[in-house]
Amino acid sequence: MSRICRVGPVEIGAGRPLTIIAGPCVLESLELGLTVGKRASELCRRLGFSYIFKASFDKANRSSIRSARGPGIDQGLDWLSTIRAELGCPVTTDIHERQQAITAAGVVDLLQIPAFLCRQTDLLVAAGEAAVRSRRAVNVKKGQFLAPHDMTGPLRKLTETGCKDVLFTERGTTFGYGRLINDFLGLGDLMQVKVSDEGAPPVCFDVTHSTQTPGLGGSETTQGRPDRAPLLARAAVAAGAHALFIESHTDPSKAMSDAATQIPLEQLEALLEPCARIFDALR
Repeated sequence: MSRICRVGPVEIGAGRPLTIIAGPCVLESLELGLTVGKRASELCRRLGFSYIFKASFDKANRSSIRSARGPGIDQGLDWLSTIRAELGCPVTTDIHERQQAITAAGVVDLLQIPAFLCRQTDLLVAAGEAAVRSRRAVNVKKGQFLAPHDMTGPLRKLTETGCKDVLFTERGTTFGYGRLINDFLGLGDLMQVKVSDEGAPPVCFDVTHSTQTPGLGGSETTQGRPDRAPLLARAAVAAGAHALFIESHTDPSKAMSDAATQIPLEQLEALLEPCARIFDALR
């Protein structure tokens, strides 16, 4: 049995509406954030989903040193605060250094731990302590190098800080070179990871990052298969995922980051509507 993760007014977990965590990969501008966020929020409201806006103020893990990274923490949090107020929804962003935790927790409702940093003790402890202090939640993205049961480690670290509002995100597992495998047996196993009698954290499925083909062909930018995103989204909802993570952009070809995997904003409705029908059928 999963426990509930509370992100502002949104409750993620069994018996709750499907939650959509969506927005552009990077906060390229306040205008882009508001445009994507408004459309995603409207769709979620119509389909009966809960909604959390997502965007990064810094992309610290890039394929090239020349890649654009974002506006930085000060400008980024200012924009996130505006988006939070104008859309009336919770917001989330990723943090990469422990000193960012308490600063980000002053604005965002859900602190995201990147997949490659999911075992970093100092970062997890700082996020957990900041979440407890500011009444926030923490989303830990499972590293591509970890088996589902290995997430007991990050969960135990957060639990020992007193943090109870925890979400896990599955984003594919590394298979050989240049390919991520989406293991839905593993998704089910991840839903059972717990370290106390309070139950396992709810699980989110990262739709767009799971289509990546990282490092394929030695390119300085990560490639992907965004055409398979709708298939993965439907499969994840059918498998019982409590939330979906989706990056979307008005023009992915011009995006500063993840141009090869973000969903065109105009296609977001077509992706979400079948998920709503599947989710309703399972209730």
